[in-house]
Amino acid sequence: MTQKQPKDTSGLQLWQWRTKAIAASIAADVPPAEVDWLLQEVAGLDRLALRLELFKDWPQIQLQLSLEELEALWQKRLDQRLPVQYITRVTPWRQFKVVVSPAVLIPRPETECLIDLAVAAVGKSQKNSRLEQGHWADLGTGSGAIALGLADAFREATIHAVDCSEAALLIAQQNAQNYGFGDRIHFYRGSWWEPLESLKGQFSGMVSNPPYIPTTLVSELQPEVMNHEPQLALDGGADGLACIRHLIETSSTYLRSGGVWLVEMMAGQADAVREMLEAQGGYDNIEIHTDLAGIERFALAKKL
Repeated sequence: MTQKQPKDTSGLQLWQWRTKAIAASIAADVPPAEVDWLLQEVAGLDRLALRLELFKDWPQIQLQLSLEELEALWQKRLDQRLPVQYITRVTPWRQFKVVVSPAVLIPRPETECLIDLAVAAVGKSQKNSRLEQGHWADLGTGSGAIALGLADAFREATIHAVDCSEAALLIAQQNAQNYGFGDRIHFYRGSWWEPLESLKGQFSGMVSNPPYIPTTLVSELQPEVMNHEPQLALDGGADGLACIRHLIETSSTYLRSGGVWLVEMMAGQADAVREMLEAQGGYDNIEIHTDLAGIERFALAKKL
C-alpha cells in the first residue's frame, strides 16, 4: 500500500466500521478475519486489541487512509473479489512480510514447505557435497518469496531468481532489499534456466513453484484468483504439466551431481511427475511429499 499522510479517527468510529465490515463480509461469503488483517496493516492494531476490542475507547487512532477510503477498498474486496493481500500490498510468508501486487502470484502457506524440504534434502546429502553453499535457483520467482526463504536458510549460498515478468522482478527485488538480501539474490529476466546458461552444471539446487493448473481449469478457479492473479503464473498448459515437464528435461544439465530438484505441483499430478523424472534418466532419490493437508504437493529428486 502506498504511503499516505496518516488520517486520524476515533476508536469508536473504527469499531463501528469494523462491525459493519464483518457483517458485510459474512453476507458476501468472505472470511471475516480479513477485516482484522486489513486493520492490522492500515491502523497498526495488533490481534489482541482487535479480538478484545480494546481500541473501541481510544480517543485517536492513526490510519494510513481515511475511513471513506478504507470503506471503498473493502467494497472492492466484496464486490470485485479483489484479494485482501492486494489491498494491503503485503502478505505474511514464513517469517517475512512479503510485498505483493497484481503482477505476482500471492505466496501460499503450503509453498512455505518448499524451504523446509530443501533444507532437509541438504541435511541428508553427503557431508562433502556442501549443497548449502554455491548456487541455488528460484525459477519463476514471482514475488521472490522462495528466493527469500532460500537466502535465509542457506547463508553461504548465492540465489539466482528468474522470472519472465519485469513487473514481478521489481516486486521481488524490493522484497530482497527489504530483508537485506540484495547482495545475495541475483535477479534475471527470462525463461526458466535460459539466463543462467553460463552456470551450467554448477547449481547445488533448484526450487520452483511453476504454473501447474490445466488451461481448462483456470476459468473454474475462485474469482479472487482467476480475475486478479497473473494468468501467466497459473496456466500450466493442456495437462498442467508443461512447465514441470520443461524443468525435468532441462534441469539435469544445470545441476551438479547430487544437486536438488524440487517443485510444487497440483493435487493428482504426483504419479505423472514421478514417471517423467524416472524416464528422463538424470535423477535418482525421487520423493513425493505432502503438504499440511495431506495432499501430494511436492516432488523432490537428486541429480545423478
